Amino acid sequence: MAESLSSDQIIIRKLADIVLANLGNENFRVTDLARESGMSLYKLSRKLHSVKKKTVNQFIREVRLQKALEMLENGTFTAAEVAYKTGFGSPTYFHKRFHEFFGYPPGQITKKILNDKQDNPATLDISNQEHKNAGKRNLILKIIGFLVLACSIGLLVFQVFIRTSNKKITGDHNSADEKIAIAVMPFLNMTNDTKWDVWQIGLQTNLIYRLTSSGEIRVRQTETVNGLLQSKGLTNYASVTPTVASAISRKLDVKVFILGSINEAGHKIRINAALINSKSKEVYKAFQIDGDSEKILDIIDSLSVMIKNSLLISELDKKYSSRHHTTITDSPEAFRYFIQGETAFSKHDFTTAIDWYQQALQIDSNLIQAISGISRAYYDLSIFGKPVLAQGKAWCLRYSRKVRMMTLADKIYADWLYALYFQTPYDRIKYLDQLKEIDDQNPATYFNLGDAHLEMLQYNEAIVEFKKAIEIYDKWGEKAPIMYYQELGIEYQRAGRYKEEKKLYKKAKKYYPDAPDLLEQYAYLAFSEGDTAAGNRYIKKWTSIRKGQSWSDADIISGLPWIFDMAGMPEEEEYYLRQALSMEPENTAKMNSLAYFLIDKDQNIEEGIDLVNKALELSPDNYSALSVKGWGLYKQGKYNEALDLLQKSWDMRMQNARYDHRAFLHLEVAKKAAMGQR
Repeated sequence: MAESLSSDQIIIRKLADIVLANLGNENFRVTDLARESGMSLYKLSRKLHSVKKKTVNQFIREVRLQKALEMLENGTFTAAEVAYKTGFGSPTYFHKRFHEFFGYPPGQITKKILNDKQDNPATLDISNQEHKNAGKRNLILKIIGFLVLACSIGLLVFQVFIRTSNKKITGDHNSADEKIAIAVMPFLNMTNDTKWDVWQIGLQTNLIYRLTSSGEIRVRQTETVNGLLQSKGLTNYASVTPTVASAISRKLDVKVFILGSINEAGHKIRINAALINSKSKEVYKAFQIDGDSEKILDIIDSLSVMIKNSLLISELDKKYSSRHHTTITDSPEAFRYFIQGETAFSKHDFTTAIDWYQQALQIDSNLIQAISGISRAYYDLSIFGKPVLAQGKAWCLRYSRKVRMMTLADKIYADWLYALYFQTPYDRIKYLDQLKEIDDQNPATYFNLGDAHLEMLQYNEAIVEFKKAIEIYDKWGEKAPIMYYQELGIEYQRAGRYKEEKKLYKKAKKYYPDAPDLLEQYAYLAFSEGDTAAGNRYIKKWTSIRKGQSWSDADIISGLPWIFDMAGMPEEEEYYLRQALSMEPENTAKMNSLAYFLIDKDQNIEEGIDLVNKALELSPDNYSALSVKGWGLYKQGKYNEALDLLQKSWDMRMQNARYDHRAFLHLEVAKKAAMGQR
């Protein structure tokens, strides 16, 4: 009579069956196992820890490895095939994990099977004959493939010949959608007067604004061009020679660039510019315009028309020569202040940037880019905890009212900025896609797209955009900002794509060694892979650096729950949440954090509600605490009461804070439950 299984053994068998049913799915994650087993991730983690002394990730991996061993011993598949069939995604990663778990490599099993076959002549004869037949088939396929390749190359050469034999100035540098892609370099100040230094970027920026307004031209935006120059250390624009500009342009995927200079001719100012082929460095067209120095913007306007007429086909000459080109300002002094604001903003000195923008607006109240700059700066200050979101919203609305003065790019940017403050990430994604059409080599656009998808909890979509942003920097041969690696790493972790996450961190370590924000991520990846010792080493190093940065013990303890949350270790997460609150027992934010954990993970809903009630006694209008309590009431089945609190919290949040998709989802599910109850 078979021995009956205990309840724990039945659960473990059920969990193993779920993993086996999803064996070939490389993206099967701990959250998927929890959902299919009908347990919360917290309860699943506790059960596996108590019964098997393993994390959820370890359990999934070991079930895969045991199945891999069976498949290898069966002898039907190679080790590489088994790797993919058991969800490891990479034969190298599979080899490493197999060797660690069993103590010998997977190749040792396949070698034993081969030796067994050599001891059986009949089996060997069959396999040799099959090998010979396979060799004949492969030879035939190779011959056919060679003929197809030869024909394809011939057709390609013919197409290239037809295109190049009829090439015009624009035919050499059109993008896939037939728009002419160009880059405008900073202009070189050849005068002896430093007041013209600001116009090195000023001329470049104004030309970009004018040229972008053309539907037939794709212009790399100022931050894209200058960001790449600065990453190369080229802050002295005298060093931007045709050779340097050529290399930069090729990295920006454009075949023609504009290089120019500012000169003095008596009492007049002279602007020289040239359209240059980025590959051959051949000058397509040279321009020279003289004029009054006080009318520099008029000179730029004339120059932009001349450039357009040289780039666009002759049928559009009349249209563009008669077109009205708006300027970002009619005041050189206002524009000078605006450039200073842009410089401060690029250094994340948002307070200084706001001051410069406001000085520009005192001279020209219609300088719309300064208005948007102030709104952007306030938004970023609010991210760092400054209570300035209301000011940012006010400036955003002021910017939106200037729509009639805007270029196409400005209008789209205005829509995106409005969505950032008042709408959903869905709206932001729509406008960012449009900005990508204007300049598809701006990594910031892709990063903002990834951020919007992240807020919508669309992790795989976020990964695609964050990867593209970093790939642009890789193409430039430069490091991306640290936040680019952080955000992509977080999404890899959430998706359970640890192999790619580890590869990303290897790159990030070269650029940002011992960066504390990245050390947190190294720690939770190590824990997720079952390497507790490495995880603890990273935490120890992170703690040491934070103490050196004058972090208090309370601040350090408060940073640990997130690490264990990302690692899927709820017991440790709860421990440090309680530790953090014990160190600051009147801190409402820490009350809310522990309360949300207890409620959301079904650990102790009653205790969570008691905690959040205490937070509301100290801060009755705390919309975060109202949201946590509403979620707790929902979990208790009190749907109408939950809906009232969640709606109140949502209304307050939209008045005083940014959109929160998780809070939105909680509100929506409460609405449906309340309707059903009624």
